[in-house]
Amino acid sequence: MRRARPAAGFTYLTILFVVAIMGVGLALAGEVWHTAAVREREAALLWTGEQYRRAIERYYLAGPRQYPRELADLLKDSRKANVERYLRRLYPDPITNSAEWGVVKAPDGGVMGIYSRSEDKPFKETGFKPAQADFAGAQKYSDWKFVYVSPAAPQQPAGPKPVPATPGASKSAAQINR
Repeated sequence: MRRARPAAGFTYLTILFVVAIMGVGLALAGEVWHTAAVREREAALLWTGEQYRRAIERYYLAGPRQYPRELADLLKDSRKANVERYLRRLYPDPITNSAEWGVVKAPDGGVMGIYSRSEDKPFKETGFKPAQADFAGAQKYSDWKFVYVSPAAPQQPAGPKPVPATPGASKSAAQINR
């Protein structure tokens, strides 16, 4: 009769426990890596979007006050005899890794801004630069719109003027706004 050693099962359980701990550690490391990669792509989107916004602004101010007809016009301004470039190249969207951008159309039909076409929720919700303050609380990357609005552009009215509530007022809002 041979007796089993009591330590043989303990070694097996110890190895299983160590492998489980390593698996949990690798899963946590993968999550941290993924979060860091997404934050890096967000920073790249903020930089790229700002480059496009500035290029559109320079294009608008460099000649007759009009927006570029397409993003390729930022590479070479055809309105001038000399070659003038506002971007070195057309940058891809860092979030979708695609050359396709969402385009914000100007009233004249040109391009006044761009945005990512991603519907993913951004990690960054606060702490934006003043020029990007509208991005705070955005629900998806496509809400981050990098737009140049000309100071001379007519401002769109936000809607009908609010009517102050006064007790006993019988006039409707339509009668007051006339």
